[in-house]
Amino acid sequence: MPSFDIISETNKVELRNAIEQSNKEISTRFDFKGSDSRIEQKELDLTIYADDNFKLKQVMEIFQTKCGKRNVDVRALDPQPVEKLGSNTVKQVVKVKEGIEQETGKKIVKLVKDAKLKVQASIQGNAVRISGAKKDDLQAVIVLIKKSISEIPVQFNNFRD
Repeated sequence: MPSFDIISETNKVELRNAIEQSNKEISTRFDFKGSDSRIEQKELDLTIYADDNFKLKQVMEIFQTKCGKRNVDVRALDPQPVEKLGSNTVKQVVKVKEGIEQETGKKIVKLVKDAKLKVQASIQGNAVRISGAKKDDLQAVIVLIKKSISEIPVQFNNFRD
């Protein structure tokens, strides 16, 4: 029975490259001269440091631009509230979403069931497995998901015939 998985992953190598390119640009830009602005990474948590809120927004813009050039979907970034450190220094933690959360998975399963296609959808941990008798039905599900799910980046893999 043909099947495939709907997943949400971020290419960690490209994410690391985007961070390194952003830090390099920040260190060479004139408007950041003498500033302690930078991006640090620990697993899937990024921490952005800047001298003030304006520079924090600039660093975030640079980072999002670099992510776009490296095909890292910015919808996977979940910025947390800005924290004030010392005198003017601020930091912001940005979590990188990995996997499909339970409620989004339920939304995808409901979407597929409401479409009345002859396929089955089931949640498999951080992925949603779609299986059906015909490849055409599976392709219709892919089109439906691409149109309907916009809050997280989704990929389709493990296609089995």
